[in-house]
Amino acid sequence: MMDWTDRHCRFFHRQLTRRALLYTEMVVADAIIQGARERLLGFDEAEHPVALQLGGSDAQKLAEAARIGEAFGYDEINLNVGCPSDRVQSGTFGACLMKTPVLVADCVAAMKAAVKIPVTVKCRIGVDEQDPEPALDTLADGVLAAGADALWVHARKAWLEGLSPKENRDIPPLDYDRVYRLKARKPNEFIGINGGIQSLDAARLHLDHVDGVMLGRAAYHTPGILTGADAMFYGGDAPGAFDHAALIDAMATYAARHIEKGGRLGHVTRHMVGLFHGLPGARRYRQILSTDATRPGAGPDVLKKAFAAVDFSGAAAEAA
Repeated sequence: MMDWTDRHCRFFHRQLTRRALLYTEMVVADAIIQGARERLLGFDEAEHPVALQLGGSDAQKLAEAARIGEAFGYDEINLNVGCPSDRVQSGTFGACLMKTPVLVADCVAAMKAAVKIPVTVKCRIGVDEQDPEPALDTLADGVLAAGADALWVHARKAWLEGLSPKENRDIPPLDYDRVYRLKARKPNEFIGINGGIQSLDAARLHLDHVDGVMLGRAAYHTPGILTGADAMFYGGDAPGAFDHAALIDAMATYAARHIEKGGRLGHVTRHMVGLFHGLPGARRYRQILSTDATRPGAGPDVLKKAFAAVDFSGAAAEAA
């Protein structure tokens, strides 16, 4: 989700679900230690609960980055051992770390010693020619013994040789049963699943086998599904009670603050294009956000214009 789940995306998603845990993009530990921390780590208080996802392979640097993240107010620190992008391969972290489970366990132990908030890991079932049975078990055993509070498993291999990062999101076959077997072997540990899960109904079925479900591309491209999450999983109000007027006001106010600080409306609205997928007026809504909202000088009035094009009467059915 690099370049997707930035602070503007997370603020928007928080308006759709009050309870689901949100994750940052992966931020490299070196960048946090040496770079512009407010730009990299700053977030709105409304985003809670929110987890900081770190990339790196140096235990002490990761521990320091975790300490900084905790001081910024994040609710969880997550170590990425699953991203197959070119950037992480050149830096020997992300999915590359599946090949060095002892190092990953050392990193987790160092981070756990550095912070009081939960430390979790996100991984694949294996990489390249690894056999997912021993590869995933070995990684899981190591990080959980080191104190990881949860393990999130993307139920695909990552092929670092031969597939592009984009192809790695779709071509390797999904193997949910492999994650289920890990949970059966670790009944007292938190095991979560992600990869190719397209709806809340599908997520609910996975919860018969694992402890949590993570949505990535589905939540980003069709964010309207998130309006049903609180009711389905947390005992919140039914989707039909969602207040679209409050959403409009919240996003317009947020966009205005961002623009006053020198930002552009498009920084916010680019994450909102898929919100009303399937509803009357959604096409016009998308057109406005893709054209008018990206023009220099565009303000919150453009966002309100886009919302005005949509017939919300079918939104409850869409969320359900």
